[in-house]
Amino acid sequence: MKSTTRSRLRAALPAGLVVRRLAGTLGLLVVLSVAVFALLQAAPGDPAQTLLGPRSATPEALTAVRARYHLDSPMAVQYWYWLSDAVRLDLGTSIRTGESVAAALGDRLVLTGQLVGLGFAVALLLGVPLGVLAGLRNRRATDRAVQSLGVVALSTPAFAGGLVLIYVFSLMLGWFPAYGPGEGPGTDRLLHLVLPALALGLAVTAVLLKLTRAAVIRELDREHVTFARARGVRERDILLRYVLRGTVVPVLTGIGLILAYLLAGTVMVEQVFALPGLGSLLVDSVTFRDVPVVQAEALLIAALVCLANLVTDLVQPLLDPQLRTAPVARTEPVPKESAAVVPSGVREEENA
Repeated sequence: MKSTTRSRLRAALPAGLVVRRLAGTLGLLVVLSVAVFALLQAAPGDPAQTLLGPRSATPEALTAVRARYHLDSPMAVQYWYWLSDAVRLDLGTSIRTGESVAAALGDRLVLTGQLVGLGFAVALLLGVPLGVLAGLRNRRATDRAVQSLGVVALSTPAFAGGLVLIYVFSLMLGWFPAYGPGEGPGTDRLLHLVLPALALGLAVTAVLLKLTRAAVIRELDREHVTFARARGVRERDILLRYVLRGTVVPVLTGIGLILAYLLAGTVMVEQVFALPGLGSLLVDSVTFRDVPVVQAEALLIAALVCLANLVTDLVQPLLDPQLRTAPVARTEPVPKESAAVVPSGVREEENA
């Protein structure tokens, strides 16, 4: 049994595939790091003056800044020094506050991570069941109603949805706090993040709804589902054993896109609910032209999205039965006649 599982894993996720995915992600990160490094060069004015900020630009100060950031060196050398420091988590010093950029990001990363996690949970709990319902009621009134709700959620900006949630659940009903992160990591923090997570997750719900609905409709038209119905398998078992299993991979492929949307949505949501996370830090840094913080946060967000896509690419073959091509030992041989009448989809499910 263990050898069979091991052989299936090797067939679904060979070492060459892992190496290619890792190399592709690393190459993409290098390209993104070049684009992030160009932010400093694209800023108007002298880069040394930009890094010096509102402090007095004496010749001695400008010389010290140029020596600190190697601004007198060629562009490729500047990029190499910047990348070497970034790999060591030395992301520079904030122009606005004077503190370490890595420390500023670390203090706010936990709150934003909690907000994104809760927002993704909201989208998952709403989008997947509604997508399954819409797929099962394809082209019926229920399907049209669910899709209409998804369009409304997708068309509503996160900040507008946040204001509506504050008015209804904070001002009118008084169920949840209107703003702030709360105190401590416990229940108070969770209560303060419920409304921001709803505002953030509702905008992504429509994406998961569309992916799930399309996957359910496609699975219902597959041959192995038709054959299972012909054998008299109950609809509930068909839904659980065949349809929902087949929707996992298509939904999983959209997680990278959903994560990117959630990270981008935190900028406005954190502003509306007065949350001191990465989104509000990015807004303040852009306003005060704090280039080192903007560079570091852009690189961090790009790395998180690339990591999510990498995990998705590596997990997908493990969840797709069609990629499990390793031979499976059988206790009894299957007659050729019966194998000929069983659709390929059912054979894959039985082998898996």
